Amino acid sequence: NGRLVTGIVTRDKTAKTRRVEIDRLVRHARYGKFVKRRTVCYVHDEANESHLGDTVEIIESRPLSKTKRWELVKIVKKA
Repeated sequence: NGRLVTGIVTRDKTAKTRRVEIDRLVRHARYGKFVKRRTVCYVHDEANESHLGDTVEIIESRPLSKTKRWELVKIVKKA
């Protein structure tokens, strides 16, 4: 049972795989300014239901391939 996060689909070209970006704000160590950072996750989408720009909920799972470690839970908002 892995952690549950929300992100935006940024690539949907591959079959059954989506690239999801999770944006976060991180405080700069020295200057204190908030900096945008992003985490890129490759997500398994069995039914090819999510598409570019969709907001999705994903869960951590066992490694499915060299880069895929996440599975699609549900589509929160269609693009």
